[in-house]
Amino acid sequence: MAAEIKNLKDLKNTEYSLKKLFSEAEDFLPLLGTDYVELYVGNAKQSAHFYKTAFGFQSEAYAGLETGVKDRVSYVLKQDKIRLVLTTPLQKGGDINRHIDEHGDGVKVVALWVEDATKAFEETTKRGAKPYLKPTKEEDENGFVIRSGIYTYGETVHIFVERKNYKGIFLPGFRKWESQYNPAPVGLKFIDHMVGNVGWDEMNTWCKFYGEVMGFAQIVSFVDDDIATEYTALMSKVMSNGNGRVKFPINEPAKGKKKSQIEEYLDFYNGPGVQHMALATDDIVATVSAMRDRGVEFLYVPEEYYDDLLERVGSIDEDVEVLKNHGILIDRDEEGYLLQLFTKTIVDRPTMFIEIIQRKGAQSFGVGNFKALFEAIEREQEARGTL
Repeated sequence: MAAEIKNLKDLKNTEYSLKKLFSEAEDFLPLLGTDYVELYVGNAKQSAHFYKTAFGFQSEAYAGLETGVKDRVSYVLKQDKIRLVLTTPLQKGGDINRHIDEHGDGVKVVALWVEDATKAFEETTKRGAKPYLKPTKEEDENGFVIRSGIYTYGETVHIFVERKNYKGIFLPGFRKWESQYNPAPVGLKFIDHMVGNVGWDEMNTWCKFYGEVMGFAQIVSFVDDDIATEYTALMSKVMSNGNGRVKFPINEPAKGKKKSQIEEYLDFYNGPGVQHMALATDDIVATVSAMRDRGVEFLYVPEEYYDDLLERVGSIDEDVEVLKNHGILIDRDEEGYLLQLFTKTIVDRPTMFIEIIQRKGAQSFGVGNFKALFEAIEREQEARGTL
């Protein structure tokens, strides 16, 4: 969408060519990618079944009473390069129970794969990061892992994982999780980006945190004029590490006539946290078809969105009717186009959801789709009585 791109390029600190900006990231960590995402959930066994059935994840590892852990149980799920850890407390009280009570099921840890977890901890804490976990060596017969961690927005933490000396299934203390129930994958490949919602006027604070404390570069910025409907608005900036494998858009609410999805999230999550994970696929039509067949619900996109689609985005490889049948959104930037679709919230509170994204050259985040997406979310909010 040429108008949007032109508008974005006029914004300060914004450059659409990722290649140039990546060189601006200091990258003193550096990050090799996302290692795992850990969610604190009310019932890990049932949640694991849901992620396997609905999203095609495979059983990988387990820790709990049988492995000598007394206070919690964790199921590790994997699909290609995506690794989820679902953790539930085994006793009353304690931090995990309190986290679930306050936030509902949600992301606690965004773990980042590094070459040197001790150096990552030292580099970030000396720049002002609040320590969560001092460098800790964990070992078993398969070698050792070093992990360290810092706080980011809200109660979310980044754990740095150094696993170059480990040959085991996941981490020391986990054993292989054998299961007879292994639904086929749906084609999800890796985490494209993870979006954090923060409070009023906090976006720049956290962008500064990622820039100064973690050496990220800002690669794009959206103001409320870009991301607005008649009723709601938000502001967003995207931070990326140098190699582009780890991208964190940060959203904050903006003033609108009614309550935005970000405000709704903050109300129900009781503070900042991870709003969604964007999972990449090489074939969005096949992935979304498989997920729909397994009961995943997606946001409804009105048919009118597709009326002038080709005029807006130009020539695409896909059949517009097929995209329309699935409600898949399309946007173009100077380097190509992308296809994306958003699930409805996947937990009981209107907080966390999943984005499915397929990039065909585009390095942007679908600014041309924001209005259609927001209006779809507003319809959901209206039904919940939270708009």
